Amino acid sequence: MAISVKKITLWRREVPNRPGMLAQTLEPLSRSGANLQVVMGYHMGEKAIIEVFPVSGKKGEAAARQAGLAASGPPALMVQGDNRAGLGHTLARAIADQGINIHFLVAQVIGNRYSAVVGFGSEDEATRAVSIIKKAASARRTGWNSIA
Repeated sequence: MAISVKKITLWRREVPNRPGMLAQTLEPLSRSGANLQVVMGYHMGEKAIIEVFPVSGKKGEAAARQAGLAASGPPALMVQGDNRAGLGHTLARAIADQGINIHFLVAQVIGNRYSAVVGFGSEDEATRAVSIIKKAASARRTGWNSIA
C-alpha cells in the first residue's frame, strides 16, 4: 500500500469567535497564490482557532504573517495513502500500543485515498510515530493483533 508520512508545520491564529474571521484570515493567503492543503477552523468558547498548511516561500510566509498566522502548534504529521476499511483504527491502535498519545486527528477520504493530519505532544513522539504509521499502514490485513 502506498503511503506518505511527513512532518509538517501548521500555521495558527487565535481570533474572536465571530462570522468572517476565517475569510479574513484566508484572504491574504489567497491573494498571494498560496495553495493550501489543510485548513482547520474550530472554536474554543469565545475564541476560534484557525490552522493552515503549507505556508512556504517568502511571499507565502509574508501573506501568512499579514493574516496574523504564525508557525506553531503541536508537532504534526501529514499522512496520505490508499484507503481501506478499518485503517483509522489500525493506525490509532499501533500508535497507542507504543505509548504515544494523539493530541489531535483530522482525517478524510476522497475516492480511494485518505489524508490525515495527526498531532502529537512532542517532536520525539512525532518522529517515533512516522515508522509506526508506515509499518501499520503497510501491514497485511490479517487482524489488528498482527500490527505491533
